[in-house]
Amino acid sequence: QVQLVESGGGLVQAGGSLRLSCSVSGTIFSINGYGWYRQAPGKQRELVAVITRSGSTNYGDSVKDRFTISTDNAKKQVFLQMNSLKPEDTAVYYCNLRNPFNSAMNFWGKGTLVTVSS
Repeated sequence: QVQLVESGGGLVQAGGSLRLSCSVSGTIFSINGYGWYRQAPGKQRELVAVITRSGSTNYGDSVKDRFTISTDNAKKQVFLQMNSLKPEDTAVYYCNLRNPFNSAMNFWGKGTLVTVSS
């Protein structure tokens, strides 16, 4: 059974940094692509960052040059380093797993709350 568990959220002041982690189990880690998405109150879930099996990355426009997605295959973890945080980054952040060859392999974690105070 595939499971994704996020951690690392919390309260931080504007301009600060946080590092989110997503621990993955129940699948061969390296065959999948991974992503971070976020959902603020009253808004739709939006892309933050994705990373493919080959390590290519893509970022949402609002986080480019501030956030960095990475993976550790040995530890089966996905990370999101968030720098220069802004109050508008406040949201629940979700980890996502997708297998590019199997559309049924699309899983989500339960999310971790990030709150950025002004």
